[in-house]
This record gives sequence, C-alpha cells and structure tokens, in this order.
Amino acid sequence: MEKDIKVIDCFGDICPIPIIKIEQELETLKPGESFMLVTDHSCTMEAIKDKYSKSKVKIKSKEVMNGVWEVYIKKKR
Repeated sequence: MEKDIKVIDCFGDICPIPIIKIEQELETLKPGESFMLVTDHSCTMEAIKDKYSKSKVKIKSKEVMNGVWEVYIKKKR
C-alpha cells in the first residue's frame, strides 16, 4: 500500500455510512489508487466483504487492536 494513503475515519459510524463513504471515495480514484478506512464496528467489516467480494476493488483488512480494523481498498486496473 501507499505511504501517504488517504485515511477515512469511520469510528462510531454504523452501516450504511461506511459503505457510502467508500462509494464516494471510489468515485474519485483512478485505477490502481487506494485508501484506508478505519472502523470500530464488526458489522462494517461484514458489509464491506459482502458488497465488494465480486467487484473491481481489492480489499485487505487487519484488526490492529481489539475491535478496531484498518481496511485497505484499492481500485483495480
């Protein structure tokens, strides 16, 4: 992932707000560009996996501390 990656803070946001923020950011990206979303809701992780599992984005996530996830989203070429 990129060093100076844009971070979208979704702490406290419940679905569908994180998905809306992802959609808005994806509209601004060129293929190959990426961003990171930070969330503290496990339901957000499930919603992201469900929505983007068969799409033109690559998703990587990791739980960086108990109940906090960093989700890396890259628009495929």
